Order: sequence, then structure tokens, then C-alpha cells
Amino acid sequence: MKSDEKGRDYWNFHAKNYDRSMVLIGRPIPRMSELVAEAVHGSSRVLEVAAGTGLVTTVLAHGAREVIATDYAPAMVAVLQARVRDAGLENVRCEQADLYDLRFEPGSFDAVVATNVLHLVPDLAGALTALRRMLKSGGRLIVPTYCHDETVPSWIVARLLAITGFPAHRRFTVRSLRDSLEGAGLFVSRVETLPGLIPIAYVEGAFDLT
Repeated sequence: MKSDEKGRDYWNFHAKNYDRSMVLIGRPIPRMSELVAEAVHGSSRVLEVAAGTGLVTTVLAHGAREVIATDYAPAMVAVLQARVRDAGLENVRCEQADLYDLRFEPGSFDAVVATNVLHLVPDLAGALTALRRMLKSGGRLIVPTYCHDETVPSWIVARLLAITGFPAHRRFTVRSLRDSLEGAGLFVSRVETLPGLIPIAYVEGAFDLT
């Protein structure tokens, strides 16, 4: 399976304005970035999917020896590359790649970071299988995710976003996100709810603890 073209078109159209949206929904991002930085600190090789404009990529670059940052929307990758270039991050490689068709060596990453994307994927189980395939045994999956059904304000925002064509396929609460991940075999080691207009559930874990 691959991601839907409608969603790709949406992000291509909004790439240049994406960072501006953080004025409204970016309150959880600083704490999220702290947690991600802590999780990948000292990692040898990290894969980031749905990197978008690179808001998290710069954090990963300072904690890991090598980062491969990917997104499926060409316009997002262009913005991402510019941010990486301007920041002089020589340990980051940017590529266009579909989450469902990651052509990297299986089991070759210490951590996979998928920030604010699980509510957007058409096939959640397939997406988690694809991410799991990239991880070394015991490698960490880090999936901070917007939870649009967590609060009344976020529920209202989600319905307004839907009117604009926002390509969401599901709306999580913190509990339902954790349940979905554990149902897919993830041993969750850390969960933190990050408050904001749309709260983010920071979730981290591993598929194999041996």
C-alpha cells in the first residue's frame, strides 16, 4: 500500500505555510522536541518519516550521528532541504520517500521517529509494520501524535479542519493512540500528554525488548 495522492497534494500545497500554523497549534512542540532529543541522544542512525519542514529534524541532528529525514510530499522535502542546508547539518540526508515504501536496509536504524503523522496514514497497521521493519532489534519507535479527540476544543478544531480538506484518516485520544500501538505489538515505555489547542501524546517504545 502507498499513501493517498489527495493527502500528498494537500501537503504540497501547504508546505510553504506549514510553519505558520504552529502559531495556533504549536504549543506542545517545545516539550515534544525535548523528549525526542532525549530519546535519540547517542543514537548511531535515526530514520525520520513525515519530516515535513524539518521542525524535528534539527533536534535529531544534534542527538544522533546520522539522520535520514524523509517526506512523501516533494514540496515539503524542498523546504526540509533548505532548512537543513541553512543550519549546516552535515549529518542529515533528506529524501523523498513514502512511509509504506521505505527502501532502506531492514533493521538498520536505532530509532525511527514519526512525528504527527499516524492520524494521517490510510492504513495504520500497515504503517506501523513498515516502521517496525526499519528498526534494529530493541530499537525505539518514537511517535508523538496530535490527539484531536482528547479535549472539547481539539474536537471542535478537528471538525473545522475537516471542512478545509485536512487529510486525516482518524482522530485519537491519548488512550486510543496507546491502545493502537500496544495492539500492534509496541511495548510502550513512555507516554506524556503535552497540552495545547490540539494536545500531543508523546509515545515511545520498542517492539522487541530482548
